[in-house]
Amino acid sequence: MSVRRFRDGLFALCSLFLAGCNHSPSTPRVDAEVVRPDAINDFSQLYARNCSACHGKDGQNGPAIALANSTYQAIVDEDRLRSVIASGEPGTLMPAFAQSAGGLLTEEQVNVLVKGIRSKWYKADALKGLNVPSYKANGQGDAARGQQVFAADCARCHGSGAEQKRAKSGFVTDGSYLALVNDQALRAIIIAGRPDLGHPDWRGAAPGGPMSDQDVTDVVAWMASQRQNTPGQPYLSQQLPAEGEKGHE
Repeated sequence: MSVRRFRDGLFALCSLFLAGCNHSPSTPRVDAEVVRPDAINDFSQLYARNCSACHGKDGQNGPAIALANSTYQAIVDEDRLRSVIASGEPGTLMPAFAQSAGGLLTEEQVNVLVKGIRSKWYKADALKGLNVPSYKANGQGDAARGQQVFAADCARCHGSGAEQKRAKSGFVTDGSYLALVNDQALRAIIIAGRPDLGHPDWRGAAPGGPMSDQDVTDVVAWMASQRQNTPGQPYLSQQLPAEGEKGHE
């Protein structure tokens, strides 16, 4: 056998071997079916891709409100839940997910998320027989009274005045925090709590008994009054003088 024929035969054998490797189980076939993102209608996949980063893998222990909280599910109705998913929540980090609002999800996918969330975490009798504050405020709050209610019901965990910066459960009137939550988000957290983080709901927040609807409204009004026009920027007392003013110090 000539060297040339041996070389050609070896080349052909190697080519067949490599061709077989291209169809190994670890290599995707070029003819494998590719599912378009807008064709995914499985709740688990949609939730993992769009919700879990903020609301937690199992609907809790995330930076945003726990969807697995049965109290929260009891105070927010299905239409409101659909609206928030589709159009987002202004004044918070909750974006719009529906294509009609600039997101990536179809109307059907939004409905899959709503139905999946409700079927997993909504309990019809969770608050049966209880006098629960309404999801939305029924009127204007009194910020001055809200400060008093906060001191009585909330300060033992969140601190009061200068002590808030050393509060064991977070400085909730910090300007940067308040810039990330609107009044409705504050109200929902006060009513539903964050049981996954050890934060009680409206029943356990007050040592003297459950908070009333007006208590919640007033506390939110006071917290909202602490928002800053320039959150994250130096406070006025910490700002450096303008360059032209240095000579007047």
